[in-house]
Amino acid sequence: MATSRGSEKLVFRTVEYNQGDTVLEGLSVFDDSVPGKRPGVLVVHQWNGLTDYEKKRAEMLAGLGYNVFAADIYGKGVRPEEPPAAAAEAGKYRKDRALLRARVRAGLEVLLRHELTDPKRVAAIGYCFGGTTVLELARSGAALAGVVSFHGGLNSPTPADARNIKAKILALHGA
Repeated sequence: MATSRGSEKLVFRTVEYNQGDTVLEGLSVFDDSVPGKRPGVLVVHQWNGLTDYEKKRAEMLAGLGYNVFAADIYGKGVRPEEPPAAAAEAGKYRKDRALLRARVRAGLEVLLRHELTDPKRVAAIGYCFGGTTVLELARSGAALAGVVSFHGGLNSPTPADARNIKAKILALHGA
């Protein structure tokens, strides 16, 4: 699907990809009117899974000239709507940081392999659960230029992993 506004020609593509045996479904968004490689942004969802909120953020970033991939951590079709179900789903990954890192790395690989991504200029942003996720991605040693966590959990079961961080980190956590 493509939409146009002014000089923008935003393209939205659903992308199926795998992490292990799990099928994930993310969203690629970019401005097709801009030639060549550009900075990439990985967007990671809050505890309800990939929703219209992250899709809107991806659209906004693509409109600014970024190549954007909104990752799916939970799996294709897993979109808990009620808070108890969302808490249970997010809790699986908070307890298993290795799985969380594997899922977010799978999304990052999709973005890095995209023909429009400049792999030297990639950032990751996430909201709440996604904020925790992008911090874990940074702690895993991912080669990112920057990471922004919006209201994400700051704790880590392995604090020594902070030495692996290569990216600049911005944690926005109001109280």
